[in-house]
Amino acid sequence: MKPSAKITKSAREADIQRAWWVVDAAGKTLGRVATQVATLLRGKHKPLYTPHVDCGDFVIVINASQIKVTGKRNDKKEYFHYTGYMGGARFRSFKDLVASKPDEVIELAVKGMLPKNSLGRRIGKKLKVYGGGEHPHTAQTPKTYELPHSA
Repeated sequence: MKPSAKITKSAREADIQRAWWVVDAAGKTLGRVATQVATLLRGKHKPLYTPHVDCGDFVIVINASQIKVTGKRNDKKEYFHYTGYMGGARFRSFKDLVASKPDEVIELAVKGMLPKNSLGRRIGKKLKVYGGGEHPHTAQTPKTYELPHSA
């Protein structure tokens, strides 16, 4: 091996230090919050990021009921679900979903940005979303994460 050759460091499960972050979604745009949360969950903000290893942090999102969307998406955006039966297509509008289950809106947006495999399912379990401003994870001493885009 040449002395100038660089060695790539690959993270292992034992090397990973997990942190807890709190993200306040009040008045923020859904897509911008979801991309930043997905980055924290995957661990792409860390220098030891490895794509095939779960090296991300835990993320708590509060005030999910106060999330915004731009343009006419508040009225026109729909979420699709198929029950498995004939004629079982179910559609829910964004406005109705925020009113009934505000946490599901953010979970679906972030889930769409994670890998579609067993690693993505494991990463998705580290996301905790709450409609109000309170969360039961104070024992983990989470740090506040300021979103870089406040549009």
